[in-house]
Amino acid sequence: MTFNKHKRKDKEPKKGIYILPNALTLCGMFCGFFAILAAINGNYLYAAWAVIVANIFDGLDGWIARLTNTTTRFGIELDSFSDLVAFGVAPSVMMYKWALVSFGRVGWAAAFLFVACGALRLARFNIQTGAPGSKAFKGMPIPGAATVLASVVIFYYEYWTGMPQKNIFFPVVTILLSLLMVSTLRYHGLKEIDFRERKPFWFLIVFVLLLFILLIHPSVAIFIFAMAYLVWGIIENIYLLIRRKKSPSEQPVQTEEQTK
Repeated sequence: MTFNKHKRKDKEPKKGIYILPNALTLCGMFCGFFAILAAINGNYLYAAWAVIVANIFDGLDGWIARLTNTTTRFGIELDSFSDLVAFGVAPSVMMYKWALVSFGRVGWAAAFLFVACGALRLARFNIQTGAPGSKAFKGMPIPGAATVLASVVIFYYEYWTGMPQKNIFFPVVTILLSLLMVSTLRYHGLKEIDFRERKPFWFLIVFVLLLFILLIHPSVAIFIFAMAYLVWGIIENIYLLIRRKKSPSEQPVQTEEQTK
């Protein structure tokens, strides 16, 4: 009987949490909270940069968790809540206060749509986590959508001052990003890259070049990278759709004589 009791104790799951990845996740959530406060106070450039910094913490927590084999269900759930604050609520509040408020109901509806689609995107991702198949994301990742909105604000303040004029571009891009998040379009991310494996030498050269461009003009570089990511995803999916439609017609049709 004593042996069985010890055996049962050994099988009990260990309690507690891993500090490092969860602390990085909370740092990302703090950046999102700071972005919300900054947007409410009218500091839109600070809010946009806070969203960009939240991206760094969001990448680090997942990377460290996978590297140290400390991925847990608790960490996944906490990461989702952090993402909703930093990449859902924060960018929508920032865009509404900065450029959508002048559109009235359309403006706040577009801002809410971004939050709602971001939440749906995260819920769908959590269900699909661990499922076999392609590492590519289904729908645009919420950090990518938030980065596009943040890059628009950063790029604007690089060349202009004051509040932007009423422009249809802002609600359109907000609604477009919202729909892309809940779409089934294929998007790529850093998740596909396994940093523990050996990579070709050119991989490091590309990284250095990207870092070089980013250091020369961060505001413009972030905007160009974000827009390139948005447009490239759409182009790639159009190409895949055309290829899928062509593939059945390219197959040779067997004639009656060939079948005999």
